[in-house]
Amino acid sequence: MNVLIIGGGGFIGQKLARRLAQKGELRGKPITRLRLADLSAPPVIDAPFPVETLACDISDRASVDAAVTAEDEVIYHLAAVVSAHAEADLDAGLQVNLFGVYNVLERCRALQSNPVLVFTSSLAVFGGEVPDPIEDWTALNPQSSYGAQKAMGEFLVNDYSRRGLIRGRGFRLPTIAVRPGKPNRAASSFMSSIIREPLNGEEAICPVAPDFLHYYLSPKRCVENLIRGTELEQEQLGQNVCMTMPGQTRTIGQMIDAMTAVAGPEPAKLIRWEEQPEIQRIVSTWRFDYRPEKALALGLEADASFEENVRFYLEEDK
Repeated sequence: MNVLIIGGGGFIGQKLARRLAQKGELRGKPITRLRLADLSAPPVIDAPFPVETLACDISDRASVDAAVTAEDEVIYHLAAVVSAHAEADLDAGLQVNLFGVYNVLERCRALQSNPVLVFTSSLAVFGGEVPDPIEDWTALNPQSSYGAQKAMGEFLVNDYSRRGLIRGRGFRLPTIAVRPGKPNRAASSFMSSIIREPLNGEEAICPVAPDFLHYYLSPKRCVENLIRGTELEQEQLGQNVCMTMPGQTRTIGQMIDAMTAVAGPEPAKLIRWEEQPEIQRIVSTWRFDYRPEKALALGLEADASFEENVRFYLEEDK
């Protein structure tokens, strides 16, 4: 089994690669080669099979053609320009989030290799004038450029799957928290920062009120779900191969209470509450009441509590 992770330099890509190295097999076959591709060659991981890294700009079709081969039986497409960046720079978002997906799909079409392709989408595909709760059948109605680009990616993955050009499946990720590392340009970045930085003894700014509700999943469960989703047979996915990944809905205040339950009262004192209208404009369009029945029926899981998210960060990333 040859596996390619596009976006293999990101934190989910690296966690996925390490988990595959531990697992050693995928879809009932031993992994014989893993390749990690990103805008610059990602770090190499330790594994009991060969691991290669390479640079790939998915907005450049020639770069994609050089990276994606007929031997790639499973392709994870994780690469993206994140939400606030895509909103600030329409061209960058289109080139990566739309045309990048198209380039990868067209390469698979040209190769006629019919790989399993796992696409990570976003909850930002929902919004606007659709009623709560968000069900499996809820119409996509994005209210940001990032959401629109991800929705178009979903339509492409569905259509190329319907045509038998790929064995596609797409998963709309909840906000992944607690993310390791530094803040990025995602509008949701503060949702990890307000936990991560205080646990590291640093001040963090929260730009929304304590009663702000959102939908979360830990990096650990995200990776587990991506692998479970990879191992599904195509007929299990139905006519829409894209679905919402399970998560848990919590307020910012409940997240902080969970951190306090795990780590004591001192970290929460390092949070500074400071409104940021540009962030609030984006996140206020997001929804939080999701019913991911399809993904749950297929064996994907949410975290049991936000305390789990905090513990996973302390045990695996801090």
